[in-house]
Amino acid sequence: MERPEILVDARGHRCPVPTLRLRRALEAAPPGARVRLLADDPLARIDVPHFAAGAGMEIIEVGEDGGALSFLVGKPL
Repeated sequence: MERPEILVDARGHRCPVPTLRLRRALEAAPPGARVRLLADDPLARIDVPHFAAGAGMEIIEVGEDGGALSFLVGKPL
């Protein structure tokens, strides 16, 4: 079964807002969900992996497209 992917577009916001929005989305998401965060604040490169590690979340994918960072984060089952 395909896991749902939730999109959080935090482009245009400075840290810690992208990480806070990611946290809120993960808290509301069902177990096993994946949340994709789009952020254009360079500090997200540091903040998002730090948050994910501390919260027990898995970073599945990190990418960059047109100046926006993309993080795919998995919520454990």
